[in-house]
Amino acid sequence: MTRHDQQGNNGNSGKNGSGTGGRPVRREPTDRQVANGRTVNERTASGPTPGRPTAPGPTTTPEPPERKESAGHQRGRTPLSAPWVRTRLRTARGAALALALLVAFTAALAAGLPLAVDGLRDEGLRHSVADASPARAAIRFSAPQPHPNLSMAQREKALRGAALRKGYADVVDALRAPLAADDAHSSYGVRTAEPPETLEDWLPEPRGLRPRFSLTAQQGLDAHAEVREGRLPRAGGAVTAESPGVEAVVSRETARRLKIKTGAVLRMPGVVRDPVAVRITGIVDPKDPDGPYWATQPLLRTPALVRVPSTVPDPPVYWLGALLLHPDAAPVLLGAEGSPERYWNLAPDATGLAGGELDRAQAALASTVNGTALLDARRAIDVNTVADTELDEVLTEYGKLRDGVLPLVAVAAFGTGTVALVVLLMAGGLAAGRRRAELTVLRARGASLRGLGGRLLAETAVVAVPAGALGLALALLALPGGRWPLAVLAAAAVTLVACLALPVRALAAHRAVRIGADREDLTTTRPSRRRTVAELTLLVLAVGAVVVLRQRGSGGGGLVALAPALIGVIAALVLVRLYPLPLRLLAGPTRRLRGLMGHLALARTARGPASAVLPLLALLTALTTAAFGGSVLTGITETRDRAALLSTGADARINAGEPFSDGESRRIREVAGVESVTGATVDYDAVALGVPPGDPSERPSGAAAAAASGGSEDSEARVPLAVVDARAYAELSERLGVGAFPARTLTDGTKQTRVVPALASPATAERLGREPVTLRVDGERITVRVAAVRPVTPAVRTADFLVVDARALGGPLRPTSLLLTGRQLDGAALRKAAGPDTIVHLRDAERARYADSPLQTGAERVYAAAVAAGAGFAALALLLALARTAPERTALLARLRTMGLTRRDGRRLLVLESLPQALLAAGGGVLAGWAAVRLLAPGTDLTAVALASVSGAGALPSGVAGLRPDPVSLLLPALAVVALTVGVAAVQAWWTGRRDAVRELRLGDER
Repeated sequence: MTRHDQQGNNGNSGKNGSGTGGRPVRREPTDRQVANGRTVNERTASGPTPGRPTAPGPTTTPEPPERKESAGHQRGRTPLSAPWVRTRLRTARGAALALALLVAFTAALAAGLPLAVDGLRDEGLRHSVADASPARAAIRFSAPQPHPNLSMAQREKALRGAALRKGYADVVDALRAPLAADDAHSSYGVRTAEPPETLEDWLPEPRGLRPRFSLTAQQGLDAHAEVREGRLPRAGGAVTAESPGVEAVVSRETARRLKIKTGAVLRMPGVVRDPVAVRITGIVDPKDPDGPYWATQPLLRTPALVRVPSTVPDPPVYWLGALLLHPDAAPVLLGAEGSPERYWNLAPDATGLAGGELDRAQAALASTVNGTALLDARRAIDVNTVADTELDEVLTEYGKLRDGVLPLVAVAAFGTGTVALVVLLMAGGLAAGRRRAELTVLRARGASLRGLGGRLLAETAVVAVPAGALGLALALLALPGGRWPLAVLAAAAVTLVACLALPVRALAAHRAVRIGADREDLTTTRPSRRRTVAELTLLVLAVGAVVVLRQRGSGGGGLVALAPALIGVIAALVLVRLYPLPLRLLAGPTRRLRGLMGHLALARTARGPASAVLPLLALLTALTTAAFGGSVLTGITETRDRAALLSTGADARINAGEPFSDGESRRIREVAGVESVTGATVDYDAVALGVPPGDPSERPSGAAAAAASGGSEDSEARVPLAVVDARAYAELSERLGVGAFPARTLTDGTKQTRVVPALASPATAERLGREPVTLRVDGERITVRVAAVRPVTPAVRTADFLVVDARALGGPLRPTSLLLTGRQLDGAALRKAAGPDTIVHLRDAERARYADSPLQTGAERVYAAAVAAGAGFAALALLLALARTAPERTALLARLRTMGLTRRDGRRLLVLESLPQALLAAGGGVLAGWAAVRLLAPGTDLTAVALASVSGAGALPSGVAGLRPDPVSLLLPALAVVALTVGVAAVQAWWTGRRDAVRELRLGDER
C-alpha cells in the first residue's frame, strides 16, 4: 500500500469517525462508557493512558484563531452529556409525581399524629382542671387567727384587707410552675371556723335545734353579687373586735329557707363581751353561682341541713347558713364565737397547663400541699398555715384517662404505620420491577453496585426529600403547638424509607450480573432459610405481644401496641405458605372443565410471582387493624349506651322527695314521646338486722350516704330496698334488657307465708344468704328471702340492692321515682309536668356526660382517621399489586384476542385470575381480625376511653366495657377488598378491549 493510499484511508477514517472536512466530530458515548462514568472524550482530555501508545490522529486543516479558541474552550470543560437524574425525571414524570404525592401524604400523616396527640393531651388536661368542681380544683390555704400574745390592734390589722391581700400575693408566689392562680376567680377573706349558734328563736328550728351561721368577710363581694333587695353591707368607720354590731347580706336561697328578711337582726354570741348584732341590709344573688367565688364554699349561697353525730337511728338536724359581711368588718370576728380563720382559695389557671407536664404539675402540687412551697407560705404568713386541695385527685384521674386512651391510639397508629411502610416498599418494588431490563443491561455492561445504587438513590431523593418536607410543613401548619421534634423525626423516617426502597430493592435483585432472571412462580419457589428465620422471629414477637397485652393491658409498651399488626403479619405469612396448596388441588379438576377460562386463570395465578407476599401483608395488616379498630369504636359506643342506661334505669328518670300523686303521674305520662311510666320507691335506710355491714365503698354516696350515716351502721348492714309493682317492673326490665326476671318471682308464696320474696344483687345475696332475713324499714320490720339474683336492676344503680313487690308489703305503691321509656324525650316538658322539687335525668344527657373530655372524643377521631388511612393504604397496595402485572395482562389479552377471545371472556379471565388472591386476603383478614379481637380482648379495657372517668365505671357489672368482635368491622372491609379487586380487573379488561391489539403486541411481553 502506498503512502497516498494510507493517507486516503486515514482521511476516510477521519471522515467517518472524526468529522468532515478534516474537522473532528464529537461521538456520542456508548452505554458502557456512561456506565463506567467516563466517556472517550473525557479520557482523551485527561491525556494518554500510561503504558499505551498513542495512535496517530487524522490530518486536520488549520483553523482560524477564533475557532481554535472556541475549540480549546470546549476541550477544556466537561463534555456535554445528559445528567442521569434529569433524564429520569423527564422520561418518568408521572411516576415521579405519584411518588411525590405518596411521600407527602404519608409524611403529613406521620408528622401529624404526634402533633395531634399532643394537642389532645393539652386539651384533655386543661378540660379536666377547668371542668372539675371549684371545690375540688381550688388550692385552699388557711391560717388561724393571729396569736393571742399580740396586741388587739395587731390582731385586727392582720384581718384587714391590706394584710389579706399581701397574704394572697405570698401564697401565689409560693406556687411552683406549671401551676398558676387565676386571679379573676380566686377569693380570700376571714370566716368563723366553727359556726356559732344564733341566739334568735324566730328562725326555723327542725327538731328544736337553732340554726348556725358562718360569719364570712370575703373580698370582692360587690363584684360577684347582684343585689335583689336592699343594699350591700357597709363598714361604718373602723370596725374592731368591740364593735357592737355589723351589717351583712344573705343569698336569696338562704333568705328563703331560713325565713330571713331585709332589716332583720341576728344576735351572735360574743367572747367575753355582749352578743354581736348582725343587721341584714339586703338579699343578693350570685352572678355566677357555679363559679369558683361561690362554689368553692357552697355554704355562701346555699344553706344545708346538717345531722348531729349520734348513734340513734334518726339523728336530729339543724340549719347551717352564711352571713356575708363587708370585707373591712372582719375584725369583729375576734370578739364573736367561732374561732376566726384567714383563708385564701386559689382557682388554678388551666390555660397554662400542658399534657406533657402532668408529672411536673403533680410534683408542684405535692410541694404546695406538703413541701417547700408550703414552707415559703408559712414563712410569709403564719407558721400554722396549712394547705389542702383535691386537685391532685383530678390530675390522677386525668392520668388514668390518658394512660387508658393513648395506648389504644398507639394500636391504630402502629397498624397504619405498618401498612404505610409496606406500601412504600411496594412502590419501590414496582419501580424496580418495571426497570429490571434496564438495570440488568447496565450491570452487564459493567455498572458497579455502588454507582448504580447511588444514581437510583439520587433520582429518588430528588423527589422524596422535597415531598417529605412539604408533608411536614403541612402537618406543622395544620396542627401547631405540638412537639415538633417528634414530627420531624416521623417525617424524616418516611422520607428515608421512600429514598431507600428503590435502591435497596434493585441492588438486592441485581447483586450478581446475569442476562436473564430466573422464574419465581408462587407454586414452585421454596422459601429461603433467611425468610424462615425472619418469619419465626416475627411469630415469637407476636406471641410475646399478645401475652403481655393479656396480662398487663394495653399500657404494656410499644410491642403491645404492635400486637394487632403483628397478628395480621403472621396471618399473611401463614397464608402465603398455604396459598399454593389449594392451587395445586384445584389444578386437576379445572383441567377437566369444558371451558378454558377457569384453567387458564388458575394457571396464571399459580405462575404469579412469589413476591406477592407484600400486597397480601398490607391487606391483612390493614384488615386486622380495621377489624380491631372498628370493634374498639363499636365497643366504646355500646359501653356508653349501657352505662347511661344503668345510670338512669330507663330512657328518663324523675326523682322526688315526696311520693308522686296519680295526677302528677298522669301528666307525666301524657308528655309527648313517653311510652310507659313505671313507679318505684327506693329506701337507702333499710337495715338488715343481724347482718354485718359490707365494704363501705359499695354504699351509696351523697345524700343517701348522709342519711345513712347514723344508727347501727357499724353493727348492721344497710341495703338499698326498691319497692315496685312486680308485673310492671318485670315488663320494664325485660324491655330494657336490664336484669330481666319473671313477675312471679316476687309474687309466688307471699300469701301462704309471711316471708317476702326479693330480687337481690350478687353481693347482697352473698351477704344475706338463702335464709329469711329481717329488715327494718321506716320503723317497721319485714322478713325477706332472696328468691332470685340479678347483677343489675333499673331502679337501683348501686352494687347492693333488694327489690320487693309493693303488694307483698300489704299496701299500694307510693312511688318517689318514675322510670320512663320513649323516644326523643323533652327534658323541659318533663320538668314542667313533674313540677318543682323534682330532678329529671335523661339517658341521652347522661351518655353525653361520659364523653365530655376532649381527650376521649379526640382519641376517637384520631383512631377513626388512622383506621381510614390504613384502609386507604391497603387499597393503594392492592392497586400497586395490580399495576405491577398490568402490562403483562394487557399483552396476554391482546395475544388472546388475535386468537378469537371475546371481550366478555377477557373480562372473565382477568376477574377469575384476580379472585383467588382477593378471596384469600378477604378470608384471611376476617379470620385474623376475629382472632386479634378474641386474643386481645382480655387485656383491652375500654372503660377509660368510653367513660368520662375511671370512677364512673364503678356501677358497671363486669363485661359491660369489654371488647367484642363487630361483624360489620370484620366483613365490610373484606368485601370492599373483593369488590375493588374485581372492579379494577373489569375496568382493565374493558380498557384493553378498546385498544389496538397489534400495538400492544409490538410493545413486547415480559414473559
